[in-house]
Parts: sequence; C-alpha cells; structure tokens
Amino acid sequence: MGYRHLYLHVPFCARRCSYCDFAIAVRKQVPWRAFADSVDAELRIRGASQSCDVLSTLYLGGGTPSRLGGEGIERLFATLHQHIRLDAHAEVTLEANPEDVSAEAVAAWRRAGVNRVSLGVQSFNDRVLSWMHRVHDAGAALRAVDTLRAGGIDAMSLDLIFAAPDTLERDWSDDITRLLALAPDHISLYGLTIEPHTPLGRWRARGEVEEAPEEVYEGQFLESHERLREAGFEHYEVSNFARLGRRARHNSAYWQNVPYLGIGPSAHGFDGSERRWNHAALAAWESALCIGGDPVEGAETLTSPNREAEMVYLGLRTIDGLELREGEEARVATWRRQGWIVSVDETAGSRIRCTASGWLRLDALAADLTALRSRS
Repeated sequence: MGYRHLYLHVPFCARRCSYCDFAIAVRKQVPWRAFADSVDAELRIRGASQSCDVLSTLYLGGGTPSRLGGEGIERLFATLHQHIRLDAHAEVTLEANPEDVSAEAVAAWRRAGVNRVSLGVQSFNDRVLSWMHRVHDAGAALRAVDTLRAGGIDAMSLDLIFAAPDTLERDWSDDITRLLALAPDHISLYGLTIEPHTPLGRWRARGEVEEAPEEVYEGQFLESHERLREAGFEHYEVSNFARLGRRARHNSAYWQNVPYLGIGPSAHGFDGSERRWNHAALAAWESALCIGGDPVEGAETLTSPNREAEMVYLGLRTIDGLELREGEEARVATWRRQGWIVSVDETAGSRIRCTASGWLRLDALAADLTALRSRS
C-alpha cells in the first residue's frame, strides 16, 4: 500500500517573522516556475507516481505557499497532477497569509483544487503584529476571511499565537473574542517560544525582551481551552480545536503515525519504518535536483525504543489518548489526582487522555511513561 498523504514545503516568504526559525526563503519576486520544475524533479526521484496511492490529503505548508499567487499555485498543481491522483473527497490545504488573499488568487486556488486554507492571523492587535514582523494588519485578516468565503472556500483554519511578552500589553481575551466572531471551523493556537537563531532570539540575547512568565502562558492556554469549548469547539489536540467533523485530516495522519511523502526543501517524510529529511536551504535542495541528485540530507530507521517513545507522545497529545499497559495504572495515579489525565471511557480506565492542564506538562508526562516502559 502506498502513501495516501503528501506534504509539500513551499519556502517563500515576504519577510522573516520575529519568532520564525523555519526553513524559508525571503524573496520579493517568487520564482514559481523554477520551483515547480524542482518539485517535478523531486517527485520523479521519489517515484511518486508508483509510491502514492490515491491521496486522501495534500498539504502545502511553508514558508508561505500563498506567495506563489494564483498563477503559481495553478502551475504547481499541474505539476503535481502529473505524478499523483487525489481522492474525490481529498482534503487539500494551502497555508496563506492575509496579505496574499485576493478574489483573483482565491479563484485560481479553487481552480487548482484547494478546498481548505490555513490562515496565519497570529493576532488581531496591530502593535503585536508589527512586533512579530507580520506584513498584514488586523483589518487585512478580516478581509481575507470574507474574501475566502466569497470565493467558495469555507473550510479554513485560523492560527493565533499566545503568550506574547507582557511589555506588549496585549489583551489575549480580546483576541479570542475577535477570533470567535469570525466563526471558523478550525483553530490552531501556538504558544510563543524564543528560538536562538531568530530576531526574537537576538533581542533576548541583548536583554531587550523576555518570554512571558509561565503563569501567563498557562493562564492564556487554559482560558483558550475553556472559551473555545464553550463556543462548541472540540479541543482534539494540544494546539488544535475543531467544530464537529472538522478535524484537520492531514495533521491527524501525523499524530496517528501514518506514512506520508514529504517534498520540498526541509520536508520530512515517513515510510512506516524510516524517516528522511531534505536539505533545508532552498539553494541546496535545488542544486541537488539540478544535477539529477537526491536532495535528501539525512535519514533514520526507527528503533523499537523510538517507536515506543513516539507512540506514548503522540497518544498523549490527542484526545484519542493512549492505552495503558498492565502495571501502569499505579504510575499514573498521581496524574489522575492532580487532574492531568482522565479516562477516555469512564467505564473502563485502561485508556487515558490528557486534560488541558495535563497538556501543559505533556513532555514531562510522556518522558516519564516512556522511561517506565523502557525498563519493563
């Protein structure tokens, strides 16, 4: 059985956001024709026409795939369709920034086959957006949502970042209120983290900024959990909320450890036993393909301990939970008393899931249970 999920990394951005440490390429003019040609070359190297079944999901992430514009997306999809087939009900997601959303672009995306957009809003506070080095303002985000719906794309996920530094005096409650007013069917919320090799990391090194206190991070996460649940959203994964039946199918495949094909600079792929990853830099990825080489930078075969650790971590990060093994209930009894886990089915306690408070301790809980299993 071949791949049913494909991730394509599109690295282009108008500007590097202050918090971003992803593999991106800042370009004023996006070379979408050359990029499509390189994607075509990698798909041939991967033997995608033979290795892929009819795809259930296709996800264009980045970077900012919407920077390709309407014509670039249509060209890219024409290239993809030379190698892969999509199920009639496939989820086809495009990551977009508000400033790239126009009626013309949305029409082209629809013609290409896009039926879902993940929109990088990040905040409705213009001061915060400027500090994050975002190109758009709050008004652009509102207009983008209206334009997407008018163009026939109703399935959308809106992204926000919480736990901004206190010095910005951001009103997180107001951001949640404005988010809910847009009535999306999916929401992703990410806590701000400061990575060393980013503008934000350099600001911290110079003493110009500090991360939000732990209690602020926790308070905003828990407030989001409560308010979005009250509004009818299912908090189905540590960072993700969905209306009934609107879970992100592509990302859910990752959390279920399902094989997927990764194409593009820095893209990771998983065939069920081995993970591989491409050169992160656009130039290195393109150069390898230009001479007929494989742009893969590295690979690892998962060992039994690796698989065990991933099973525990992935199980605990979703509300589908993790099945406990014999003798493990005593180990997690303290977690229950602290309110960090509950049983998935209250009539049978062998399968557990994290509560919102438990998700704040996800790494520690997963490491603890993995260590126990490694000794048994």
